[in-house]
Amino acid sequence: MAGEAVGLLLRFGRGYASAVRLATLVPICAIALFRAPAEHLASTAVVVGVAAVWTCGFAWWLRAGRGSALVPFDVVVLLGLFSSSFWTDAVADRNTGWLRLLVTFACVTYQWHTSTALGGAAAIAAGGGAVALLMAAGAWEVDASLVTGTMWAVPAAALSRAAWTLVRHAAKRADLMAAEALRARGEALVAAAVRAEEREQVNSLHDTAATTLLMVGTGQVSSDAGWLAPQARRDLGRLRSVGGRAPEEADLVDLLRADLAVTHLTVDFDGPERLPLPFGVARTITDAAGEALTNVRRHSGTTRATVRLRGDARALRLDIADQGRGFSPHDVPGTRRGVRESIRGRMESVGGTATIASAVGEGTQVRLEWRAADE
Repeated sequence: MAGEAVGLLLRFGRGYASAVRLATLVPICAIALFRAPAEHLASTAVVVGVAAVWTCGFAWWLRAGRGSALVPFDVVVLLGLFSSSFWTDAVADRNTGWLRLLVTFACVTYQWHTSTALGGAAAIAAGGGAVALLMAAGAWEVDASLVTGTMWAVPAAALSRAAWTLVRHAAKRADLMAAEALRARGEALVAAAVRAEEREQVNSLHDTAATTLLMVGTGQVSSDAGWLAPQARRDLGRLRSVGGRAPEEADLVDLLRADLAVTHLTVDFDGPERLPLPFGVARTITDAAGEALTNVRRHSGTTRATVRLRGDARALRLDIADQGRGFSPHDVPGTRRGVRESIRGRMESVGGTATIASAVGEGTQVRLEWRAADE
């Protein structure tokens, strides 16, 4: 099956062959009529008219892309036109040049829209038949150049086929390269999707079970805290949901309120009643905000935070702020995942940004911003 480049080349070949046959028709017909003596002008005009009508019809057939079925008929018509030299005295008048041009252009352009076998056979039949008809009409005795000039139709066709073969090989190579690039791009997309899913799984593990266990292990939370068991169940449910089927849309406000209810912080939330977004975007923003609130609970030294949501389904801003002990963002080790992956990385994955402003003793503000991509 032909690739895109080969298919385009074949259509170009048919169209260009049609254009060449039509473009050369007018000067060829003019030569025939200009060189015809007065006593043979009428008969020559009849032959020229037949040649013009057939060439226009054949060119239309080529441009319509209807295959190569008419090529043998084209050869027959061309040889029929050449045989007119017997009753128009074209040989005696040395007025066969226009017929030679018709055959030569036909033999050359056959190579652009036929198979090698058909194009070669058509060129040999048309060119060889024209030479044979000229010899039968006594052209060799009148002027040998009438015959030798016509003989060049077949070599010209061979050169045309050679050039066309090189171009077609280049088109095939282009198709192979395009197919390989498409395959590589597909593999890269699959690998990127796998990496994104793995990264989200690691982020979810970090934000849920790992954080809960770490807080228990470091003594930040007592192992018999009443909220610990429900929190562990929620963590497990969240991990099970990663990578599962998701709805197309979600209400960001609902997701935020659900997460705020289990932060074990006193949160002052200010936002619209609803803000529907694509589910992936809403879930990602909620998870980034959840990690910011987890950091408030673990590191700020305060149990209060404010969350402000502004915007709509095209652009929004979510601010999470606390008045805790604060920290120096430049001093956070690069190996820490919380800010790098769970907040900034998440927002970047949906085309958003995360800005963190903090200083020791001055609290912390995390600003999450997102804008829908222009369609």
